[in-house]
Amino acid sequence: MEQVRCLLALEAAGAACSAALWRDGRIIAHRFAPMRRGQSEHLVPMIEDVMGAADTAYDSLDALAVTVGPGGFTGVRIGLATARGLALALHRPLIGISNFESVAAAVPASEHTGRILVAVLESKRRELYVQAFAPSGDDELRPLAPGAAVPPDELDAWLPAGPVTLAGDAAPAAMAALQAAQRDAYPASSPGLADAVQVATLAAARPLPLPGSDMPQPLYLRAPDVTPAPTGVP
Repeated sequence: MEQVRCLLALEAAGAACSAALWRDGRIIAHRFAPMRRGQSEHLVPMIEDVMGAADTAYDSLDALAVTVGPGGFTGVRIGLATARGLALALHRPLIGISNFESVAAAVPASEHTGRILVAVLESKRRELYVQAFAPSGDDELRPLAPGAAVPPDELDAWLPAGPVTLAGDAAPAAMAALQAAQRDAYPASSPGLADAVQVATLAAARPLPLPGSDMPQPLYLRAPDVTPAPTGVP
């Protein structure tokens, strides 16, 4: 596996906006701000701030990484478009990381030893975006099933049996639903928002995409809220 020494990571799909530069095994520059909207105005200035703070030229990057969702449709598109544009201009590979993985990676292993780790993200609708990961036993996150959009009152039945640790900005809603179902549920101490720090750390540990590989695709778990125009309406 080709060694990654310098990587720029971006996150704009969730309820925050962030950028981080990973170099030689550690994060050396980072910008983060919670926000429901406005990623389109903040992401590029954050990237410039991070690159300046790290005193790093763009052509020094070995790769880029970006979250692919699930999250807000606009934020997912902004992050992917920005990352794809940089990757194409620099002729560098781009690694996609899900928001589930980013949120789950921030949870200390001690908080889900012997417990299923569940990343629960806000969808701004009735359903929750949910993915379950195996209890910690090593440093690798192991999904137990693909992510899904799950109504809170169906969450207990959807999850594998056993105690769970909940992480993410929708963890309080999931906690209430699981407590009503008398499930052993524990809230993680992590902030609950996807962050470019975890995106960079996860991506740096993965093989670089092969030359000519497809760019990462958005992870959407529900259809966009778009109503087709009536026939004959321009």
